[in-house]
Amino acid sequence: MRIISGKNRGKKISIPKNLPVRPTTDQSKEAIFNIINNNYYFDDNLKVLDLFSGSGNISYEFASRGVKNIRCVDNNSNCIRFINRISNELNFNLKVTKSSSKKYLMNCLEQYNIIFLDPPYEFKIEEYFKIINLIFERNILNTDGIIIAEHSKQLSLEKHKNFNKNKDYGGCSFSFFIN
Repeated sequence: MRIISGKNRGKKISIPKNLPVRPTTDQSKEAIFNIINNNYYFDDNLKVLDLFSGSGNISYEFASRGVKNIRCVDNNSNCIRFINRISNELNFNLKVTKSSSKKYLMNCLEQYNIIFLDPPYEFKIEEYFKIINLIFERNILNTDGIIIAEHSKQLSLEKHKNFNKNKDYGGCSFSFFIN
């Protein structure tokens, strides 16, 4: 895994074998960040929530590009330790929370511009919709914000009322949701 752009461009990060993760591929990550870059400035005003953070791959990319307000949420202790270690090594100052995504959202009092969620591929449509609905019900997404959900190509999330578009890259899909 490597950081594609920003101050840490080209930095390779080795993921320990004890992490139960499937990091977003560099090719897919680059394509997604091109889309995000066309709609948002990567600055101090951007607030990002990375649900099901896993290795922290997506958060490191945002941080390298200058985003200062990033919250990582994962329920695996090894993932949390790894994200904290890399955040400290690269001086990213990520806010890291050990929690299930649902529990975090139930207690969340903040709003975010970008919410990225990459749950395990065995997640069912209903589970995606529960998380996405919770974000909208609890008003966690800013009015100009976007939710990006990574999922397998075999899964279609376009029936959700806030669905905006879908992009396929390699073996995965990204669905976008807006207010």
